[in-house]
Order: sequence, then C-alpha cells, then structure tokens
Amino acid sequence: MPKQVPDVPSGVKPLGPYSAVTEAAGLVFVSGQVAIDPATDARVEGDAAAQAARIMDNLGGILGDLGLGYDDIAKTTIFLDDMADFPAVNEVYGGYFTGAPPARSTVEVGALPGGFLVEIEVIAAR
Repeated sequence: MPKQVPDVPSGVKPLGPYSAVTEAAGLVFVSGQVAIDPATDARVEGDAAAQAARIMDNLGGILGDLGLGYDDIAKTTIFLDDMADFPAVNEVYGGYFTGAPPARSTVEVGALPGGFLVEIEVIAAR
C-alpha cells in the first residue's frame, strides 16, 4: 500500500510543513500532538497532566476518524519539557489503555514549540 495522507477532521491542523497523519503498509503514523483544542485551535493551558489529557483526547479523535482506537496503538513517544512531570503524565497516559499498553519511549527535550510541556506521537497498526 503506497503512502497516504488521510483526512482527520478531529485533528489539529499542522503548524508547519508536515502531515498530521500518514498511513503506509498497515501502519498509521500520527505526528506529535500538543495541547491544542481542535474545535477552537486554542492552546489548552494547565500543567503537564492537563496538557497530556488534552493530547490523549485529541489522539483518540484522530484515531477514531480512521476507525481505530487506543488499543490499536503499537508505539508512542512522549516528549517532556521537564522529566519531573513524568509521574503526572504517566498517570494520565496510563488511564487511556484498557488492555496491554503500547511500547513507549519518554524523553526530556530542551524545549517544545510554543512553550508546551508535553508532546506525544503515536504509531498505530490496522
């Protein structure tokens, strides 16, 4: 299956020259998401846990647009502005999975665009 860029009405519009979602070979790659409300395109303020919840909700909407759900996620990468936020983000993140959670990497970065505290990207499998 050649690379496709599916329409995801529930997603936040990309802030740069990239696709929000790309699909190829039965895998769905969702670009890193930050805490923006897709209904208003407004930044969601709050601590890292609040931002993680908004991001996870956004990811659920994007996956839902494609007929997928959280249990279809095979791999995530979480980017944190400060590793001290790891426990709070981990608690929020873990609440979105009913079965075995996906493989995951979590890294602290020097800074995230727009001063966000958390960014999460996922790879899901059809």
